[in-house]
Amino acid sequence: MRELGADVRELERRRLGALVAADASIADELHADDYELVSPGGDRWTKAEYLGGIADGSLDYHVFEPESDIRVLDLGTAAALRYVARIEIHSSSGLMDAGRFLHTDIWWQRDGRWQAVWSQATRITED
Repeated sequence: MRELGADVRELERRRLGALVAADASIADELHADDYELVSPGGDRWTKAEYLGGIADGSLDYHVFEPESDIRVLDLGTAAALRYVARIEIHSSSGLMDAGRFLHTDIWWQRDGRWQAVWSQATRITED
């Protein structure tokens, strides 16, 4: 039997890859219907808003990758993930944001499958 942490880390990497590739099918599968993202600027995005922007190209990740180990807190049917990510995202009007962010995700197992339900990114300032 695999450790939960390994499974959820693999799903998180798959989710990031789907966002960068703008693969709407995989992204939809890995985000719960009630998913919510809180951006570094404090904006709240529903699944429809976030994945809609990915699908129509108004949000375009050029880079979204872990720069540190993905730490996993096993909560049984839920898991909290935290890691440092390097992100470069463009909007339809140009560069939207780039840098290093502390990224936190909550994954929940529902109906036998794991999906991301909450994400929050906080900018890491360089000294």
